[in-house]
Amino acid sequence: MTSERLLLLDSASLYFRAFFGVPDQRASTDEPPTNALRGFLDMIATLVTAHKPTHLVACWDNDWRPQFRVDLIPSYKAHRVGEPIGSAPNAFTAGVPDQTHPASADTAIEEVPDDLSPQVPLIADALAALGLARLGADGFEADDVIGTLVERHRGTMAIDVVTGDRDLLQLIDDANSVRVLYTGKGGVREPDQGTQSYLQEKYSVPNGDAYLDMSILRGDTSDGLPGVKGIGDKTAAQLITAYGSLEELRKAVADGDPAIKGARRTNLEAAAAYLDVAPRVVRVARDAPVADVDIALPTKVADARLLSLLASTYGVTNPINRVLGALQIP
Repeated sequence: MTSERLLLLDSASLYFRAFFGVPDQRASTDEPPTNALRGFLDMIATLVTAHKPTHLVACWDNDWRPQFRVDLIPSYKAHRVGEPIGSAPNAFTAGVPDQTHPASADTAIEEVPDDLSPQVPLIADALAALGLARLGADGFEADDVIGTLVERHRGTMAIDVVTGDRDLLQLIDDANSVRVLYTGKGGVREPDQGTQSYLQEKYSVPNGDAYLDMSILRGDTSDGLPGVKGIGDKTAAQLITAYGSLEELRKAVADGDPAIKGARRTNLEAAAAYLDVAPRVVRVARDAPVADVDIALPTKVADARLLSLLASTYGVTNPINRVLGALQIP
C-alpha cells in the first residue's frame, strides 16, 4: 500500500452539522444565510490539516431515499418526507442542479430547514471553484458513493470516511486501512477513531461486517428500520458473536436451535419478512455508478472568478483562505 490517503466526506452529514452548530451571524434575515457554507469550509480545512490526505471526495446524495430501498422497506426514512422546498436563485451555479436533496423516484422531498436549502448549491459551487471532487450517483445515497469508492480504492491507499452516520461503521476494515472518523460526538476536531478495536470496545462486535449484521437486528428508528422486537445493541451483538453472522443466526432459528427459545424465538420468527430484505437496505452499495475522475487534492484554484464571487458576495473570505492554506495553495 502506498503512503496516499483518501478522505471521503459524507457531505450532507457535515453540512447539516455545520448548519446547526455554526452561529448565524447575519445582521438581518434579509441577508442570505451562510453558516452552513462557512462551517463546511472550516470542516474541510480542519480535516485536511489534521489528516493530511492526498485525495479527497465530497460524496453527495443524488437521491436521499432511493426507490430500491423504499420498495423493500416502505418505512425507510418515511418520517423525514416533507413538502417540496424552493431554493433561492443562485447566480453562480452553472449546470449544477439543486442538490439539496433531489427527489427519489417516488418524488419524496426530505425536510430541510429553510435557511439551509439555499446554502447547499453554494457549497457545491465552493467545491467546484476550489477544484475539490464532488461525486454522486443517480438513484443512490452518499453512503453508497462512499461504499463504492472504498471498494474501488481499498488496498491501494489508506481511507478515512468522515461521517456522523453510524451506518457507515460497517465499512471499517483494519486489514485494508479503512477507518471511519465518526463525528457524532466530538465533531470533526475530535472524531471517534473508528477502527475494529473501536467496534469491539463500543459495540462488542469484531469488524464492520458484524456491525452491519448487529445494526440490522437492532434497527434504526432514525431511518425507519424497525429491527427485531426486544433486541437492542447488547443482545444483537451477543447473537452475532454467538452465531458468527446474521445468516447463521437465521439458519439456527430455522433449524430449531434449542438455545433460541421463548420470546426471542417468537420475535425473530415474526421479523422474518423484515430480515429477508433488511440486508439489501442497510448494506451500502459497493457498485454504484460513480464517475471515475481525478480525486487528488488540487494544487491550484480551479475557478478563481467563481471563488472570488463567493467570497465577496457571501462574506466567506476567511473560511476560503483557511481551506487554501490547508491545501497549501497560494
